Amino acid sequence: MTHYETKFGAQKVRQIIPQMKQVGTEIGINFSYGGSIGNTLQSHRFIWKARELGGSALQDAMVESLFKAYFEEEKSLGEVGVLRECAVRAGVQTEEVERLLDSEEGMEEVKREEEEYRSRWNCRGVPLFVIDGKISLSGAQPAEAFLEAFQDLE
Repeated sequence: MTHYETKFGAQKVRQIIPQMKQVGTEIGINFSYGGSIGNTLQSHRFIWKARELGGSALQDAMVESLFKAYFEEEKSLGEVGVLRECAVRAGVQTEEVERLLDSEEGMEEVKREEEEYRSRWNCRGVPLFVIDGKISLSGAQPAEAFLEAFQDLE
């Protein structure tokens, strides 16, 4: 929780954490906020690799697995064992997991994408939703925010 208070301020955290928990409960996520964030660069490489291997479906499964580990299971996304577990749970073949861990594959692509999103969309954290390349929504949002964004596109 200290990380969130440092990033957003204690008052904002008291407001957003209950909102996040409520939204999570509505869709079947039991947020605990006890995990250690650590350095997430490697987890972003795994997300990148999942898309390379299996398209959006595998990438979505990888993101879901990482979120579950952090938000519900209170695991550190900076630990290699956690990344390995998440990738296998998502459906990435063990050989591909080990190959990625033993290389720098995807590092340049992930760093380039990070810089692009930072400069183009002022992205400083996740999740960031970019809708039709025109509108961005940062952080957990209620369904109404998405509806409004879609209506703005018309």
